[in-house]
Amino acid sequence: MATAIAVDERVARTSTLTRVMKRPEVGALSAAIVIFVFFALTTDVFATGRGASTWLQQASTVGIMAVAVALLMIGGEFDLSAGAITGFTGLVVGVLTREYGVNIFAAILISLALALLIGAVNGVLVMKTGLPSFIVTLGTFFVLQGIDLAGTKALIGQVAIQGMSKVPYYDQAKTVFGSTPLTIDGGGIYVSVFWWLGVTAVATWVLLRTRAGNWIFAVGGAVTAARQVGVPVFRTKVGLFMTTAGAGWLVGMLLLFRTSTVQSNTGVGQEFIYIICAVVGGCLMTGGYGSAIGAALGALIYGMVNQGIVYAGWDNNWLKAFLGVMLLGAVLLNEWVRKRAETSR
Repeated sequence: MATAIAVDERVARTSTLTRVMKRPEVGALSAAIVIFVFFALTTDVFATGRGASTWLQQASTVGIMAVAVALLMIGGEFDLSAGAITGFTGLVVGVLTREYGVNIFAAILISLALALLIGAVNGVLVMKTGLPSFIVTLGTFFVLQGIDLAGTKALIGQVAIQGMSKVPYYDQAKTVFGSTPLTIDGGGIYVSVFWWLGVTAVATWVLLRTRAGNWIFAVGGAVTAARQVGVPVFRTKVGLFMTTAGAGWLVGMLLLFRTSTVQSNTGVGQEFIYIICAVVGGCLMTGGYGSAIGAALGALIYGMVNQGIVYAGWDNNWLKAFLGVMLLGAVLLNEWVRKRAETSR
């Protein structure tokens, strides 16, 4: 009598194609290659050092935030206040140094502490009240936007900080946040690009090589089950909100010291772009699945298209249409890839 032997799916042999397809960043990598080749062939400047300098700089600041937002989305949450934090932290440094004579490095640390506090408040409110993070952080967004506009105007009589280059020790801080340490073919590579690569590398290591990474996937995929097996859900989610806020601070510093000025509306409106980049990079809206590298590639796509449209001489308003199509396409592709990977052997 023949006996059927059940094969444990954990040790079942999987094809190379299936393993590749299971990687969330595959779609974004393919799209990035196609877009680079297209603009490199259709424009004269895009693939030069000067051209790459521009779209890499744009991609880097978006990419830092996209990676942090991706971690939060993998953990099952959203943060709509991330863009407002960028402007808020820059304004804090500007007001403290220009108006009150605070040492620039002390002002930078104070702004970091405030950003982390905002992230912690977001996380605690979400966890303690049970309200959707979309609602909580939307409220935080409006609070910060009001502070950026009305608060700054009440303190200094205007809504922008200029002339930061006159602040003592500005040049030393600029070396860390706003310099161009590398030049290739006449194009300066901003230090923000290296920050972007570092943030992406650290986030990838955390997700794939640490216990905290397992916790992030667990709380996003099945929070009740994660709590039952001992995952510190509260601490993990609050930490993710603080990470997003910290990334907002970093981008705020990069923008401030690159331009030596900050506006009250800096960062406002970028929140959905960060989410789009994370989704294009393979993050599911439902949480529990995604990639930091994928989010970085999503930001690269955004930077290349944003500048490539300019180099090609097209109407820049087409960027919004492209972002919408890219988001819908990424959601459909991610869902298809996920189902195919689950059913393929």
